[in-house]
Amino acid sequence: MFDIGLQELVLIFVIALLVFGPKNLPQLGRSLGRAMREFKRASDEFRSTIETNLEINEPDPPRHSYEPAPVEASAATTAALPESALTPLGPEEPAPEPAVDDGEPYLAQRGAKLFHARSCGWARKIAEPERVYFKRVAEARDAGFNACPVCEPWEPS
Repeated sequence: MFDIGLQELVLIFVIALLVFGPKNLPQLGRSLGRAMREFKRASDEFRSTIETNLEINEPDPPRHSYEPAPVEASAATTAALPESALTPLGPEEPAPEPAVDDGEPYLAQRGAKLFHARSCGWARKIAEPERVYFKRVAEARDAGFNACPVCEPWEPS
């Protein structure tokens, strides 16, 4: 750590012996050892807190695509479907929007760091089993999530 040789160490010990005296030197050594041990414990605790909060040592969770694979229709399945289901959508007929239930207005993905408003484009990409819902922005922040920079969810006061 420090490039202190044996001669320098002996010199420091002799000076400390002359300054503090033979009676106080053991007590001074004990207090110095306690201070160094306490400093090391505090720095280790601080480092572990920072690593836990920032999750430095953990790899990012793998991204999964939960889109179902396309299923080809066979003759047996097309016979069981009503005629309206078999007609393709034309350009004048838009695709139906998924139903938005009146639930919690904010959501996040498990294991992620951001939370979104329900209307955010990124929120639509989160699969239902991976969603965590919140009623208020404060709840999401208390759970450790940050606001999405795209939709910037906020609550009026």
